[in-house]
Amino acid sequence: MNLLILGGTQFVGRHITEAALQRGHTVTLFNRGKTNADLFPDVEKIHGDRSNPNDLKPLAGRAWDAVIDVNGYLPRQVRQMLAALDGRGGHYVYISSISVYADFSQPMDEDSPLAELADPATEEITNETYGALKAACERALPEGAAIVRPSYIVGPHDHTDRFTYWPLRVARGGQMLTPPPNEAVTLVDARDLAAFTLKLTEERKGGVYNATQTVSFGEVLETSRRLSGSDAEFITISEQIAKDRGVLGRGLPVWNPGPEEAGVNAIVSRRAAAAGLVFRPLADTIRDTLAWAKSRPADYVLKAGLTTEQEAALLEELS
Repeated sequence: MNLLILGGTQFVGRHITEAALQRGHTVTLFNRGKTNADLFPDVEKIHGDRSNPNDLKPLAGRAWDAVIDVNGYLPRQVRQMLAALDGRGGHYVYISSISVYADFSQPMDEDSPLAELADPATEEITNETYGALKAACERALPEGAAIVRPSYIVGPHDHTDRFTYWPLRVARGGQMLTPPPNEAVTLVDARDLAAFTLKLTEERKGGVYNATQTVSFGEVLETSRRLSGSDAEFITISEQIAKDRGVLGRGLPVWNPGPEEAGVNAIVSRRAAAAGLVFRPLADTIRDTLAWAKSRPADYVLKAGLTTEQEAALLEELS
């Protein structure tokens, strides 16, 4: 197939591009050319900002079998891209998010109500507007499009470091603060997401698909300790203390405790499983994440997780 991938060089998009090339597809990338610009030197690249209609002019007169939209965050961006392609893009596959749902306190399937913007004109992307903006993007898609809603996307090349923090911190060893082991985390390996996205693309399937699995923090921590051979000692921190000390969120990433988030950990992905989504073993994800993370420069600073100083102070307080 002749594919147009919007984005295609960072994390999820990178894995989709790699998988598409491995499967013999012809790929054109449309992006700003600012992230990992040296990747895929033999692939056609059209550089432009999709928010600027003038930058979409090079797409005029071109045709593709399918479009995979990895970086559509604003409904205006989606509408402008569709207008520029003018029906020549073929099957449209959109990477959305489980953040589109209106109520995280209840189990969610693909038919659950979606979030609405308080101000439909807003284009400011914040924690409060992100999900509703993605939902608005979904509403702008053409009939027959495929919509994939992942939860936390994990694995090699994750620039957010949210999941990566945990295997790395376990590998470092010693006493470390963790959520209770029975707390759940929802995730999907970026490579599994890429494979599923391409399957939907190749089969020209439409519809909406949640793409996530639920594992426990205990599984993540114990698997990380076994694979790294570390002497990590897990010290549980309660939700209340984490909130009181301001470390819930970026300090203890991918942990979503409390009844208001209970539905996130009970999300239903049966439709995606029936359509061919396959999850690799958690150990494979952790092993590969560790290998990639350790290949980065020694002075690299993680974007998520407790700093050494934060954790030491909390451990002393809790001792």
